[in-house]
Amino acid sequence: MDGLFTKSSLSLAVAAGVLSFTLQAASTEQRLPTNIPQPEEGQFVHVPPTMDDLEKSDMHPELKRVIRRGHDLFVNTQQLRGKNVFNDMNCNSCHLGEGRQPFSAPIWPAAVVLPNYRAKNDHVNNLEERIAGCFSFSMNGKPPEYGSDNMLALAAYHQWLAKGVPMYQSGKSMYGRGFPKLPEPEKGMSFERGKQVYEENCSICHAEDGSGLVQNGQVVFPPVWGDASYNWGAGITRNFTLSSFVKHNMPLGQPNSLTDQQSWDVAYYINSHERPQDPRYTGNVKETREKYLDTFHKYTNYGLEVNGKLLGDHDNLGGEKDVLKPDALRPRTYSSE
Repeated sequence: MDGLFTKSSLSLAVAAGVLSFTLQAASTEQRLPTNIPQPEEGQFVHVPPTMDDLEKSDMHPELKRVIRRGHDLFVNTQQLRGKNVFNDMNCNSCHLGEGRQPFSAPIWPAAVVLPNYRAKNDHVNNLEERIAGCFSFSMNGKPPEYGSDNMLALAAYHQWLAKGVPMYQSGKSMYGRGFPKLPEPEKGMSFERGKQVYEENCSICHAEDGSGLVQNGQVVFPPVWGDASYNWGAGITRNFTLSSFVKHNMPLGQPNSLTDQQSWDVAYYINSHERPQDPRYTGNVKETREKYLDTFHKYTNYGLEVNGKLLGDHDNLGGEKDVLKPDALRPRTYSSE
């Protein structure tokens, strides 16, 4: 059920949307709880199609195969480990529910709002470039080449999930898009309070040392800091982004069980630990922070001193990675010529 919400349609559409989303946790399929924010009147609500819908569709078998490959790469990006991925993350680690889950940065909006200007790299990005950014920062990796089979498959999966949504649908009106920013924390952000929240609610899955859980070579729960986690350029290093992800999605299966204050505190705690270097690193952490301050790092702890340690003051690429800045992270501009 897609379209603008009215009060009379809200309850039915929410029920349909919630029932359609599933996620994998420790190899056990679970239905999402229903205690997520309901749409507001006038918001655009989209319930992405499932893989079952794909199989039942009359699309060409080859297109189905490509979309199926994109889904496979999305939920198990670790199959590209050592070539395009250099940490213990999958796309599905941040974009839960196979990229379909509201308030967990569902990926279908990218297919209908791009190409568009992005302040992070100060130029117009298309869908493949947006995917490349996730590989470069969240995966601490090297993106598949533009136009390659794997990049095409991932883009096709994004577009399949957006089936039926008008191009350039207003992003601000989309229900569940991104990680909606929480109100500013009344008590500020506290490392010590965040540590307590983490130990009581997060360490059971992500470990006391933030290393996550890998079993039989499969990532069950991703690391939240350290060499195998996202690097200092990933969007989730912004405290407002991580706090919203935590509030709306964590602990797993218990969204909105933490207060806003707890979510801000634990985000600050997690993002006060070291991780691989920002690929845009100039060789000086203070200089890099200042260079990207207005567009990114004013929301992160990168280049700040926390508990007597200057975060990001190192040359560590994350253990497996052999190059700081992937070729895909290049400037672009256009002229009338």
